[in-house]
Amino acid sequence: MVARAYTVAFQGVEARLVEVQCAIAPGLPAFSIVGLPDKAVSEARDRVRSALNAMSIALPSKRITINLSPADLPKEGSHFDLPIALALLSAIGIVPADATEGSVALGELSLDSTLVPVLGALPAAMAAAEEDRILLCPAASGAEAAWVGAAQVIAATGLGDVVRHFTGQAPLTPAEPGEVKAEGSSRDLRDVKGQERAKRALEIAAAGRHHLMLIGTPGSGKSMLAARMPGILPPLTATEALETSMIHSLSGLLDEGGISRARPFREPHHTASMAAIVGGGRGAKPGEISLAHNGVLFMDELPEFPRTVLETLRQPIETGEVMVARANAHVRYPCKFMLVAAANPCKCGYLSDPARACARVPACGEDYLGRISGPLMDRFDLRIDVPPVSFTDLDLPPSGDTSQAVAERVTTAREVQSKRFKTAPGLRQNADAEGGVLDDIATPDAEGRDLLTRSAERFGLSARGYHRILRVARTIADLDGAEQVRRPHIAEALSFRVLGAQAA
Repeated sequence: MVARAYTVAFQGVEARLVEVQCAIAPGLPAFSIVGLPDKAVSEARDRVRSALNAMSIALPSKRITINLSPADLPKEGSHFDLPIALALLSAIGIVPADATEGSVALGELSLDSTLVPVLGALPAAMAAAEEDRILLCPAASGAEAAWVGAAQVIAATGLGDVVRHFTGQAPLTPAEPGEVKAEGSSRDLRDVKGQERAKRALEIAAAGRHHLMLIGTPGSGKSMLAARMPGILPPLTATEALETSMIHSLSGLLDEGGISRARPFREPHHTASMAAIVGGGRGAKPGEISLAHNGVLFMDELPEFPRTVLETLRQPIETGEVMVARANAHVRYPCKFMLVAAANPCKCGYLSDPARACARVPACGEDYLGRISGPLMDRFDLRIDVPPVSFTDLDLPPSGDTSQAVAERVTTAREVQSKRFKTAPGLRQNADAEGGVLDDIATPDAEGRDLLTRSAERFGLSARGYHRILRVARTIADLDGAEQVRRPHIAEALSFRVLGAQAA
């Protein structure tokens, strides 16, 4: 007789169902695990044996074989401990077979039989819901998994609690979802003195999820501006929060089961490797672009990043997803992020200041910003020159709107876009629109079209650049409360792309 339990193996954010089969046969005593287990899974036999000994359960002196099916799917992680233990307990008649077969289990066992929290409880709960099974997990992972309301989640502190629950001696109550964290930002746009044009660019970028490039001398406030982007973004919707939290669950970034409605803000250092940015490494884990899904990826000192890393961003920016391809894994992650980049105009940083610039002006600026390829630069919807702030401006009182006031305008514009794309699958903000959809929503009036056509010819805009100007103009019109894109909207969008690029 073969006893069965079920768990999951992770392929990106997808959790694939795995059947854990246990067979006990006559022969020399042995305990083997087959089915492409990694080192952590192979070591489960020792943890399971010790946990059962701690519960005074002796293994039979027979040959025990655990098969993880499908056998050609790589199995990684310590969360296989609990399902292996359940299959074994079912095989020796301690736990009813129908109980183990009707659940999806994951959890790491300590040597004293307590359950240790593991990564991936949220996507595992999604898989359990699709299979119409309950999810069994450690107590510390229960609040996280319970966010998937379609699946009942049973969270236990130890293997003994699981046995008593399945045998009816002490049934466990279903876990409750953790708290929604409303994380506010203490950084306000009014803290930035001057830079009104850059603040306007931030507002437009936030309203339409447009990619933004800030170029300016050291100390002009580029990083300060970018750090205030989370404060003007609306909170994640329920769907977006679940999408983002599934990725963070796989990376161990969820705190005590709480799901945050704040949009992620990732700021990797320029020494980060390609695997850290795009994803990869052992197990093809998600990278920074996926951890920033539905949020902001801030790349300070953009030209200092390795050229190979920068070039890998081109496709994810366009498609909103990344395929991490390795010899033993092909994993797809969502990565619909807003890219905010900052750079100095040259290596010394003072290209526009004759008194402080180096002797290689203007060649130093061409060489430095030349590290950013033309195709990548073409993907920035807004490019803004951030001039230095004078000492006299620093003594002036705060100017401009607060982050809260800007956030209200951004939220209103995004609500307009939500209604606009309600029946368009995969589209949420203006930055997602393309093709016929873009023509329908962003057709300018006659004066606007004439201005855009003449500018495209004069500045040699690519087709991508032409469409990105239309998207930005549509966002500016949304902030203005206008139904149609007009000439002023086109003019402002052009100033942030063509004139801003030339000034930089």
